[in-house]
Amino acid sequence: MAEIKPTAPAAAKHVSNVKPKKSSNAISWVAPILAIVLGYIIWRFILGNPSNFNKPDLSGGFWPKHQDAKGGLSRMYDGGIIVPILLGLLLIVITFAIERLLTISRATGKGNIGEFIRNVQYNLANKDVDKAMALCDKQQGSVGNVMKAGLHKYKEMITNTELDTDQKVLNIQKEIEEATALELPMLEKNLIFLSTITSVATLLGLLGTVIGMITAFAALASSEGGNASTELSKGISEALYNTALGIGTSALAVIMYNIFTTRIDGITYGIDESGFTLTQSFAAIYK
Repeated sequence: MAEIKPTAPAAAKHVSNVKPKKSSNAISWVAPILAIVLGYIIWRFILGNPSNFNKPDLSGGFWPKHQDAKGGLSRMYDGGIIVPILLGLLLIVITFAIERLLTISRATGKGNIGEFIRNVQYNLANKDVDKAMALCDKQQGSVGNVMKAGLHKYKEMITNTELDTDQKVLNIQKEIEEATALELPMLEKNLIFLSTITSVATLLGLLGTVIGMITAFAALASSEGGNASTELSKGISEALYNTALGIGTSALAVIMYNIFTTRIDGITYGIDESGFTLTQSFAAIYK
């Protein structure tokens, strides 16, 4: 009869404690549409209010041809159809700046990240994993979430007798990587709008200026006598509103994008440091 040899126990399969987060990103397509519509409303009915012009066009329509604006702000209406698009882009920047500010502020959590990691290190050195997990609950940020996910696996590996130390450390590292993969997309979501508007707003502003200059020189060609210089200066002034609005929108988008990426880099560094802390602590204490 053939001898039956015992099979070696299979390596424990990595089971993650990390649960995917349910999140809706409806704002990413609703907000731009609403912003462009609101930009047109501001341009058409506020800047283009007939009371703002000495020679209003009362025929109505999509783009009334008002003339002789009474104030500087209402002259922005004469910048043309590019103006409401630029106003919409400005509103998009403001909307996503507020949205990202709230999201990243929540992700940063409470207290100083460096101090939080040091306190976790202290508790792990004293083999008090439960107290370290309690600190994660108090932190309430992305670093705390990743650290807590790693600590769950950390605690599980302490009682595991099937794996060696290197395999246990690898399991903790995998848990941290999975938790990190769920946190980072939430931090970077919608930043694409700010980075895109950085370039698009300037280009649209220049396009509006070129169109305005074409219109100004066309008016110059058809004018007579002393009205020529008046028409030209008026047309150039109106065209430059597009440039100012485009550059202003682009500048705001660049500033907000850089602020948010800097804060995200700080959170990412904290996540990396927390992962290093857990793996090194386990390897040192339970080797």
